[in-house]
Amino acid sequence: QVQLVESGGGLVQAGGSLRLSCTASTMIFRFNTMGWYRQAPGKQRELVARLTRAGSTNYAASVRDRFTISKDNAKNAMYLQMNSLKPEDTAVYYCNAFYEQDDYWGQGTQVTVSS
Repeated sequence: QVQLVESGGGLVQAGGSLRLSCTASTMIFRFNTMGWYRQAPGKQRELVARLTRAGSTNYAASVRDRFTISKDNAKNAMYLQMNSLKPEDTAVYYCNAFYEQDDYWGQGTQVTVSS
């Protein structure tokens, strides 16, 4: 069983930055993909950024050039650096891992961007 724990959320003013972290209970180099999703009130969960085992990345158009996904295999951790935050980035952010045909999710961390 894989456990994912997010941290780093909080309240920030528009234009500010936050760095989210996701720590896994097992070696992340085994994961097929890892990614960040978010869900705003009244909206569906959406992909923010994803990172494959080979190192390729893809981003939602709304965050491209502002957010950067990365990972540290030695620390079993994945990160999301979020710059130039906007009020529309306000959501609960979830860490995801796809491993051996199963999807795993963290509990989520709240990001609130004030205008």
